[in-house]
Amino acid sequence: MDAIVKKFPAGDGDNRPTQAEAEEAVRTLLRWAGDDINREGLLDTPKRVAKAYKELFSGYELDAEEALGRTFEDVGGYDDIVLVKDIPFFSHCEHHMVPIIGKAHVAYLPDGKVLGLSKIARVVEIFGRRLQTQETMTAQVSGAIDDALHPRGVAVMIEAEHMCMSMRGIQKQGSTTITTAFKGAFKTEPHEQVRFMTLIRGRG
Repeated sequence: MDAIVKKFPAGDGDNRPTQAEAEEAVRTLLRWAGDDINREGLLDTPKRVAKAYKELFSGYELDAEEALGRTFEDVGGYDDIVLVKDIPFFSHCEHHMVPIIGKAHVAYLPDGKVLGLSKIARVVEIFGRRLQTQETMTAQVSGAIDDALHPRGVAVMIEAEHMCMSMRGIQKQGSTTITTAFKGAFKTEPHEQVRFMTLIRGRG
């Protein structure tokens, strides 16, 4: 992914575990689960898990504000809704560290400038690749676009299945959680919300 790298969060960087310490933590979990870390199939698992986690949680290394930094003002007077829908993402629940699988729909009403469309998908990716609650992620995506672009309005809807509900606990497969965030005209003008929802559902 082509994105902006940032420093590890202040206060955490000095104490960040080494690769070897991360791999040893995986061995500890494997032993705790009751498996034999010396059997052939698990010999390289700690290294693979550490490598996978580095990719899955790469959002901590990326800065959404910088990724959204460039805007375009030559829009030919266009001031209507810009919507990117069905953006797939994978995240992880901060409570159980199991996957969240979903899609995001993001819209804004320009006020003289627009974003590159890939930037919208990128900001979803950045926040998705962190430990999350869906509510927080929804607010983060809308806030980042609002701060970067200062549009007349921002609308975000996230639909996701949480494996902490599907794989454990209540074990209800197929249930979907929907969260929304509205700013500016999308919050104050009901018809803009209706238009957003209509376009998402493919009836616009």
